[in-house]
Amino acid sequence: MSSGLKLLLIVPHPDDEVYGAAGTLMTHLAAGEPCGLITLTRGEAGRTLGLCDSPQALARMREAELAACLDVIGLTRHPGSVFEHHHFPDKYLQDQPLAPLVETAREAMVRLRPDTVLTFPPNGSNGHPDHVTTWRAVKAAWDALPPGERPALWYYASDVPPEHEALRAQWLPPNVRRDVSAHVTRKLQAIACHRTQALSTVDFIRKFPERITQETFHAVGAD
Repeated sequence: MSSGLKLLLIVPHPDDEVYGAAGTLMTHLAAGEPCGLITLTRGEAGRTLGLCDSPQALARMREAELAACLDVIGLTRHPGSVFEHHHFPDKYLQDQPLAPLVETAREAMVRLRPDTVLTFPPNGSNGHPDHVTTWRAVKAAWDALPPGERPALWYYASDVPPEHEALRAQWLPPNVRRDVSAHVTRKLQAIACHRTQALSTVDFIRKFPERITQETFHAVGAD
């Protein structure tokens, strides 16, 4: 596939971009390589932590949090980089027809011509149905492209297998490692922009502290 974007993330929620890939995005952007983010939902079904009082208010807050995060990362300030925010229903992607999600991913790959697409693995990392459905859609879109026009396909990956047996059966270990320690201060600042996701932040750092400075992925077909 001819080069357009260096890296394109396709994820369901605001904040799915930051924990596992913010440093990688910063590395590419610092090298003058445009990147992209496609977020499928507004995150309106998430936890509010008492910061707002309705799904609509939470959606607006999470959009503002994401905008602040992407400003810290530098994506929205980088010429040629792309951010697109869709409004599929948060928490209920699995209940939607899959075809529009597949077409959203396929059209983005064709139009933006990324070298690499990054999304969640088959088990969604943590089993979240939106994560799993996003994987299904992105993988189906990738499979639908002619082999010579497919970008590289990467999944978020951790060295630590999931505790849950069903998730562990679909676990894919990392085969790509990126040292992002040079960006750790800005990465932490970007993470902190997602105030409504403070509990997710605590959980991620508790379970995967090493992934703050080393971002790990599974490249499909690399083994």
